[in-house]
Amino acid sequence: MADEQNSRPPKEEAAAAPDKDSDTNGKKGKDGKEPADELVVTRHSVRAADGTELNYTATSGRIVLRYEKHDDDEKFDGHQPKAEMFLTSYTLDGADADRPVTFAFNGGPGSSSVWLHLGVLGPRLADSGDVGSLTPPPYDLVDNPHTLLAASDLVFIDPVSTGYSRATKGEKSKEFHGFGGDIESVGEMIRLWTSRNGRWLSPKYLCGESYGTLRAAALARHLQERYGMNLNGLMLISTVLDLGLLRGNGHNDHPYAMFLPTYAAIAHYHGLHGDRPLRDVLDEAEAYAAGDYPWVLSRGSRLTADERAAAVAKLAALTGLSEDYVDRVDLRIEHIRFFTELLRHRRRTVGRLDGRFTGWDTDYGREHWSADPSINAIMGPYTAAFNHYVRAELGFASDLAYEILSRQVHPWSFKEFEGQNISVADKLSEAMRANPYLRVHVACGYHDGATPYFAAEHTMAHLQVPPELRDNIEFRYYEAGHMMYVHEPSRVAQAAHLAEFVTR
Repeated sequence: MADEQNSRPPKEEAAAAPDKDSDTNGKKGKDGKEPADELVVTRHSVRAADGTELNYTATSGRIVLRYEKHDDDEKFDGHQPKAEMFLTSYTLDGADADRPVTFAFNGGPGSSSVWLHLGVLGPRLADSGDVGSLTPPPYDLVDNPHTLLAASDLVFIDPVSTGYSRATKGEKSKEFHGFGGDIESVGEMIRLWTSRNGRWLSPKYLCGESYGTLRAAALARHLQERYGMNLNGLMLISTVLDLGLLRGNGHNDHPYAMFLPTYAAIAHYHGLHGDRPLRDVLDEAEAYAAGDYPWVLSRGSRLTADERAAAVAKLAALTGLSEDYVDRVDLRIEHIRFFTELLRHRRRTVGRLDGRFTGWDTDYGREHWSADPSINAIMGPYTAAFNHYVRAELGFASDLAYEILSRQVHPWSFKEFEGQNISVADKLSEAMRANPYLRVHVACGYHDGATPYFAAEHTMAHLQVPPELRDNIEFRYYEAGHMMYVHEPSRVAQAAHLAEFVTR
């Protein structure tokens, strides 16, 4: 049951004002006033797994981001309000200012922070259920006794055009819909919160999921270069730092090998490897993906008939697909096609974000499924839970739609990488070399078909850091998917791993 304070709408207790020194001469809203911060402060408690009562303050609402403005003669012309970004922060009452603080966000691009917020880190959880026992609507919220709040204060950030975050009147949203604008705006929000709350001497961590891991790695270097802010650690959940490892084509065979162990894990989950232990299946798949498979793909038409037949048989055995299908796709198994094909004989499709989930489709002759059954399973519970929570418990009300997963950010701009592979592995390497105390936690789901764990291992193994810094990197693995915390045993284990990371 929720604490009594969580079970009724709270009253607004305070609102944080913008910095008094800010020169706000930007565009006015329809009421003629400057955009202003809208923050609601409430107080709550939750009982931790060890029995400790955690009394905490929640602050939820929108903060105005102002950028320095110069006129045509390059003269300083004040600070222009550019965006209003939504955040929710949790600070433990009575704690010292040197307590760790974790800034968290999801990915997409276009995702709000709701998944990490109500999935694993925050003091309240969306009750979504799991494979085979999904919670029916209208859903619910429950206390999270394993919240990271027991070890670290928390700040959840929604990038512009996600959640309740929006560009200000007259500003172009697309300026934030790309790699550079996203890093600048999220980085500025982190600086603002740190400064206004007197936390420059606190240990600081970033926790990102999916594209949020790419953002976190880039932010680690951006915060160093732009503000001189060194971090203590990055928590990378379902990691993708190199997009070139995710999409194969005729000139890039790398992704096919990166996905192979994940395909094997998903096939194992659905009973296509008999009674073999998962670890045995993964060992075989990883060995082939790291050795013979890349060689086979590199040979192209130079493969002999016997070599090709052997490769077809091996891939079929590992993935659970038929030899005929593997041969027809020229040994190159694309991931959406895999999720459509694997259980076609059972008239089911398989989840991309979490291969444990299955679903139905319009017919079973399709090349690509029409929807991801794993996102279908969790979208409703998380959306309902947050829309209730933000109003009834955090006390913030808005008529805006809370954008859980926004399509408005697309097309996403990677203009900074024009003509290059999109990767921030170099930025993480730079950040680690500049700050040898920066530690990196990498969390992987074996059944994650969006950001395969083998690709994360490959990326980390190729960071350009000296051997003495490699001990700063740790991996944790879970028998679940992209949002591994949907699986209760994985969530409990992951919560312990994250708490240990920030308190080490």
